[in-house]
Amino acid sequence: MRLSVKICGISTPEAMEASVDGGAHFIGLNFYPRSPRAVSPNLAAQLARLAPTGVRVVGLFVDPDDDRLDEVIGQVPLDLIQLHGDETAGRLEAIRRSFNIPVMKSIPVATAEDLAAVNGLEGSVDRLLFDAKPPANVTALPGGNGIPFDWSLLAGRRWLKPWMLSGGLNAGNLAEAVAETGAEAVDVSSGVEDRPGHKSPELIRSFLKTAAAL
Repeated sequence: MRLSVKICGISTPEAMEASVDGGAHFIGLNFYPRSPRAVSPNLAAQLARLAPTGVRVVGLFVDPDDDRLDEVIGQVPLDLIQLHGDETAGRLEAIRRSFNIPVMKSIPVATAEDLAAVNGLEGSVDRLLFDAKPPANVTALPGGNGIPFDWSLLAGRRWLKPWMLSGGLNAGNLAEAVAETGAEAVDVSSGVEDRPGHKSPELIRSFLKTAAAL
C-alpha cells in the first residue's frame, strides 16, 4: 500500500508544483491568521487551481465561525476542512451539515490520556489527525511547531475513521514514524521548510521521494 502524503501550509506556486509533481495526495492551505503559513482566500484560490484532479485541497482552520468558512469556501474549492481548535462534536457536526464538505479533526497528543478525546469526536468527523500537543507558551501554534510526540502511543491502535500522522515529521524520521505507528497517511509542514512559513521545493521532493519508497 502506498503511503498517502499531505503537504500542509503551501503558499507559493513553486511549493505547489513540487508537491503535485512529487506525488502528494493532499495539499493544505492554511487560513489561521497567526500562522506564518497563512494565505488569503484570493491567493488560496489561485493555488487551488494548480491542483490537478485527484489531489485533494484541504483548508486548515482554528475555531472558525460560519462567516469565516463562508468567506473561504465561497472562493476556494475545498475537498476537506481541517480543524485545529477546540471544536466540540456538536460544532463539527454543524460544519459538516452546513457546508457539505468532509471534516478532519486534529487531536493534540502528549500522553495516552489525550487519545481519549477520539471517543467523543470520532462519530462527528470523516478523518482524524494525530498531532503533537503544542508546547505551553504563548507563541506556540495549534500545529506546525516542528515537534513530534511519542509515536509508540499509536502503536497497535485502531480507529473507525481514517487517520493521518503529523507532528515533527521530516524525510529523516518518516520511515521510523510510519513503522512505529502503522500510519497509512502522513501530514508534513515545518519538516519541508527552510525557514518558518517558507516551503522548500527541494525538501518537499525529498520527503515525497522517501514516502514513495516506503
